Amino acid sequence: MNPAVLQMALLGSRSSWGRMAGIGGGVAIGVCLVLLLWSAANGLAQRDARGAWLREMGQTSVYVPQTADGSAAAGQPGNGPLEPIPLTPETILLGSLQDVFRDQLISHRAIAALPGATVKIPGIGAPPVPGQYYASPALQRLIETTPAEELGDRYGTFAGVIDDSALPGPDALVVISGATEARLRQGPVAMLVTEFTANPYGESASLYRTALLVGGIAVLFPVLLLVSIATGLGAAQRRERFSTLRLIGASPQLVAGMAAVETAIPSLAGAFLGVVMAIAFRPAAAQVPVNGTRVFLADFTFGAGFAVTAVVLVVAACSLVAARRTAKTGIGPLGVTRTMPEKTPTVWRAVPLLVGLACMATGTLLTKIDTDGNPWTSPLLIGGFALTSVGIVTIGPWLTRMASTIGLHSARRASTVIAASRIRSTPVATFRSVSGLVIAVFMVSVFAGGISAIGTVETPEARPGLLLPTSVYALVAPAYTPGQVAAVARSTKELAGIRDTTIGYAKTPLGQGDTMDIYIAATDAPSLGFANPGSEKIVSFDASFLNAWTSTPVSLAAASVESLDALVPVVMVVRTDGTAAAIDRARTALNASGVTATPGTSPADLATMSNARLIQGLASLAYIGVFVAVVVAGISLAVSTAAAVLDRKRVLGLMRLMGMPVSVLRKVIVQEAAVPLLAVLLLSVGLGFLVAWLMISSFGGGRSITWPSTEYYTALSFSLLLALAAVTVTFGLVRSNTTIAATRFE
Repeated sequence: MNPAVLQMALLGSRSSWGRMAGIGGGVAIGVCLVLLLWSAANGLAQRDARGAWLREMGQTSVYVPQTADGSAAAGQPGNGPLEPIPLTPETILLGSLQDVFRDQLISHRAIAALPGATVKIPGIGAPPVPGQYYASPALQRLIETTPAEELGDRYGTFAGVIDDSALPGPDALVVISGATEARLRQGPVAMLVTEFTANPYGESASLYRTALLVGGIAVLFPVLLLVSIATGLGAAQRRERFSTLRLIGASPQLVAGMAAVETAIPSLAGAFLGVVMAIAFRPAAAQVPVNGTRVFLADFTFGAGFAVTAVVLVVAACSLVAARRTAKTGIGPLGVTRTMPEKTPTVWRAVPLLVGLACMATGTLLTKIDTDGNPWTSPLLIGGFALTSVGIVTIGPWLTRMASTIGLHSARRASTVIAASRIRSTPVATFRSVSGLVIAVFMVSVFAGGISAIGTVETPEARPGLLLPTSVYALVAPAYTPGQVAAVARSTKELAGIRDTTIGYAKTPLGQGDTMDIYIAATDAPSLGFANPGSEKIVSFDASFLNAWTSTPVSLAAASVESLDALVPVVMVVRTDGTAAAIDRARTALNASGVTATPGTSPADLATMSNARLIQGLASLAYIGVFVAVVVAGISLAVSTAAAVLDRKRVLGLMRLMGMPVSVLRKVIVQEAAVPLLAVLLLSVGLGFLVAWLMISSFGGGRSITWPSTEYYTALSFSLLLALAAVTVTFGLVRSNTTIAATRFE
């Protein structure tokens, strides 16, 4: 291959530089996004691995049933009272608590251990002594900038920070406090632990990984389409030059090789630029919070090996595609490119789509049949989703040709006839220009359907018979006397923003008897949100009143006791003025009192605790994926529309030479983009919600698809506006590339 001939063929004009710049720019964006996606996957995996210990392993109940002869034997059935399992140096007693400050969730681990305990606590080593705590850097900064009575007094004396190796991310709010064995055994959440797990997902591993892989495919697919469209920029101009080379003796193999080299050079430059862009954008991308925390920048990395692999694969793929396309067009030596008609798309193009949907349906069905988990479920869902995405692209040309045929029969304007005829003759090339946006609409619909199944948790409205949203309650440990509990109640009333403190009593401690009734003095009923009970001195209500999710008002009843003196205090309810500071002050007072067995909780905390669920954390990834997919699709449409104008500049120039106004040519360009887009738009929306329903059904949990939020309609409108803008920006090319010079034949 003569270097001079190669230079003339590849860089023979100013437009060649622009074409190569376009190819390099598209490849750069694609490689950058691929590397950032891989970095995000690594970051999330490392984040979850760091926080895996927050799921305990080797847990054992702190009590064991006593056998009939009175001896305690773990694992054997018994009919006697519960006997505590003793603490040993090989175990620790762990209380897993969910604490709340404002609207933020704090992972609190209270630990009791014998001296010389061998269990290593992640991030700190030896267990803390009672009265001391270790906190994550983010939590300690929050404690230092917040009045102690609102947060810091809950945990004791600061002993040090938790190492980053035990934290999911830099924003994680984690505290490890020391406690006495007696205190933890009084609570309902204490467990004996022998070791900490390295599995961050537990039973949700398959769900979590499936959701992440589906999200990765959803973002990656438009990126691959962008790279494919960018490599085809200016194809007609290249074929024209290659035809000249064929005329002077170049073989078809040589021309295909030149096409590969021509594409490889800008692709290689673009790939390296994409690596540089990924390195530059990495710190900004790592700031995106997922499930309430960012990932550490050191974890958000793609590695040199993966970067080299990505560059090699992208350049090789672009070069091979360019060589194959050139060889397939059948460039001859007779002056101009010999037009190769497209094969008429048939209904067989629907096979990948149908197979993909069948795989997803089978995976969903397996989750209903085998509730313990089937190893084929995740591969079927992931493979089915990928096939469905490919199927939309493959069936698009067939639907586009059907729509153009209908439009051609009903055409009444010149622009409609020209556009419909061109679409009907080249449905594959025409649909390829809008394929990125069609896939983006599909992905947006999938994300919107998945997000609609998450739902939002609303705090119940204040009304008689429901716990006031401004109240904070905690269960009382059974070891404390009514006098001790009353003393805590009196001291709590003296805090700023506290309106009242009510003690609820029962015949036996909650959880240790059959009774579910709580007794209070009738004068305290209005403080809890009940109506005035009238002449009664003592009233009772069902313990479900304390559940934050209770939505049906609980009624008061006349008490079956005459005095509270013989009853056991089981709950304290603190009514505040509703300010965030007062609510946190009440939480801290209850937690630090020493008489409570559970953290102070408010009905308003239900939404905060629910938002910490796994599926809520994935919602933020979905919104990011929507944005990336739509923007990349808009860029793809602009590039492909510009390429179509450049490829057909001679035909469009002849039309203009015959007297056709530029405005009509622009209408042709708009209709050629609108017809394939509208032909597949409704299908993409419907399939998106169908796929989301199949995914959510397979995840279980009783979730169902509902009407999408306003964000979905905003994203859909943004997609259509982006499509209009992408086509509009090419209007300048129509005028500049349809001059008389464009009609010259060489």
